[in-house]
Amino acid sequence: MDIADDHDTSGEGNGATLVQLRAWLTRHNFPPNTRLPAERELSEQLGVSRADLRKALATLEAEGQLWRHVGKGTFTGSRAIEVLSLAEIDRETNPAEVMRTRLLIEPIIAREAALNATSRHVEAMHRCVQRTRRAGTWRQYEAADNELHRCIAEATDNRLLLALFDALNAVRRAVVWGMLRSNADRPPADHHSFAEHDRIITAIEQRDLEGAGQAMYQHLRAVERHLLEPPSAGQ
Repeated sequence: MDIADDHDTSGEGNGATLVQLRAWLTRHNFPPNTRLPAERELSEQLGVSRADLRKALATLEAEGQLWRHVGKGTFTGSRAIEVLSLAEIDRETNPAEVMRTRLLIEPIIAREAALNATSRHVEAMHRCVQRTRRAGTWRQYEAADNELHRCIAEATDNRLLLALFDALNAVRRAVVWGMLRSNADRPPADHHSFAEHDRIITAIEQRDLEGAGQAMYQHLRAVERHLLEPPSAGQ
């Protein structure tokens, strides 16, 4: 009988195969991300059934000692995290994805800001809001709006959240920047974001976590409507 094709599924056979596979890996001491031989070849080398080999491979994968890529094979070590550059993300994403991600992340940031903001943070937010209202051009408005949202992220006192915001904001500016402008030279006096920003800051200042998160969510939903349903006025 061809051992490589033997479908012995007994627990004893699988346990012995696992011991053999561990010993084989220890003996070869492969560097991380080394591709292992194909199942048929490896089962022949170890003298075990392919069924037992698959179970042993699955056990080591669950332990983080191996990882598998469909169509490419089995590799040693833990699966490498695929890190895309912001430029790659810019090319692959779209305004709808950007807004969906903002709706997921920024209300949480607003809640954390309500919990941790200092008077200095709140004063900075108010200054940003004043600049948005005084903006003489859309570019000036967008710069002040961008600074306001970052002030809120800074107020979380959470460096990881701030880093996530900065990455998201970089993609947002590349993908969406300028799309929300109207034909007017500057934001209108009744621009929807003015009152929405005020509600966000008021909730943060009052330590109203739920109110801050909800106000940010409603603000971003309004932005989303103006972005994805071509508006007559800008953000």
